[in-house]
Amino acid sequence: MFALANTLKERGVLGLNQRNAEYTLWHNPRHLYPLVDDKLTTKRLAEHAGLAVPQLYGTIEIQRQVRTLPELLQPYEDFVIKPAQGSGGDGIVVITGRRKARYRKVSGQLISQEALDHHVANILSGLYSLGGHPDKALIEYRVKFDPIFESISFQGVPDVRIIVFLGVPVMAMVRLPTKMSDGKANLHQGAIGVGIDLATGKTLSGVWNNEIVIEHPDTEHPVQGVQIPWWDLLLNIAARSYELTGLGYQGVDMVLDRDQGPLILELNARPGLNIQIANQAGLYPRLKLVEQCHSELSGLEARLAFAKERFHCPPT
Repeated sequence: MFALANTLKERGVLGLNQRNAEYTLWHNPRHLYPLVDDKLTTKRLAEHAGLAVPQLYGTIEIQRQVRTLPELLQPYEDFVIKPAQGSGGDGIVVITGRRKARYRKVSGQLISQEALDHHVANILSGLYSLGGHPDKALIEYRVKFDPIFESISFQGVPDVRIIVFLGVPVMAMVRLPTKMSDGKANLHQGAIGVGIDLATGKTLSGVWNNEIVIEHPDTEHPVQGVQIPWWDLLLNIAARSYELTGLGYQGVDMVLDRDQGPLILELNARPGLNIQIANQAGLYPRLKLVEQCHSELSGLEARLAFAKERFHCPPT
């Protein structure tokens, strides 16, 4: 056990306790957490800064509004319902179409209006929220993913996560839905995390259930060597999130819509650490390097150039 801990330390792997003690607690003031813990607040913050987000169709905030849900949804063939304060993809329902009086989920399953009403009521009760607090339900535009992901994603929409420290992107991955994850881009539910070279935007190897993979388990297509579209813009948006929230250490989750390009999905003050497995690299040396050089990085362009120069990771 101690030998494993020493090996991980030598490789610069950042552990949960170290992340909390040295980064999230030290660089993320608690009073700023509501900016990212509530997706509606994050959406409005991003829009005010001129950053693109999925269009908001409406919100349900109190139980008596649930009866208005059919009317609110009537203009839309497809949409997403999500808890404003949810995490890990829990409570998100993706509707891709309709059949008579029922809604078709991304899995193909048909659900009734009553079932959808019940789900929204559960969101409001706090079933999916952080700490079980009462929540709001957001109804949003359903992202249509970029064609580059057609062969390496199962049903759902992939997203790109970039870890940003003091305004400098330090590590990135794309999360690819699988059959096991029920089409959701969440690693703990069975999605694949694939590392991305910060300098080029090309994918590296992937991690699936803590196992290194080079192919998608459902499509059997290679996940390595894929050029992520709009890469420079994705890095730019991620780096700008530092000024957007004031959080020193955060994860920026974005999607690539086939028509609208990059859209901010959410920001995370406590991003997970499996990104290190996907990149086969530790976060700690990169974070220390940013700390050492931060005073010399004046402005957005300097921070982006630093990230591309120092954190280039060619495929192994």
